[in-house]
Amino acid sequence: MKVAAVFKDVRVSARKAKLVVDMVRGRKVEDALAVLKFVPTPAARAVAKAIKSAAANAENNFQMVPAELKIAEIFANEGHTFKRFRPQARGRVTPILKRSTHISVFVAEEGEQSGT
Repeated sequence: MKVAAVFKDVRVSARKAKLVVDMVRGRKVEDALAVLKFVPTPAARAVAKAIKSAAANAENNFQMVPAELKIAEIFANEGHTFKRFRPQARGRVTPILKRSTHISVFVAEEGEQSGT
């Protein structure tokens, strides 16, 4: 059984979050958190928070053992984009795009087959 956690509107671009997500895909939860502890980016902190939330959901709601959990699926999709403008010379403006991302994590017990 897959247990989900979705962390929405994280103020990190999806492109940068995908680099971190690719590092932990398919790992055990404990190993993934150990790897993310040494990655010095805001995206790593957000991904770690989402993984901890999914593990807590599995433990509290479905009585799964946290040591046996594995990341079955994890992905980062684009969220909302805030559009701001910066003044430039000669009365012009240039756009600034403040991007966000949605991080989705699905964990399952290690012995289970994934449905996909």
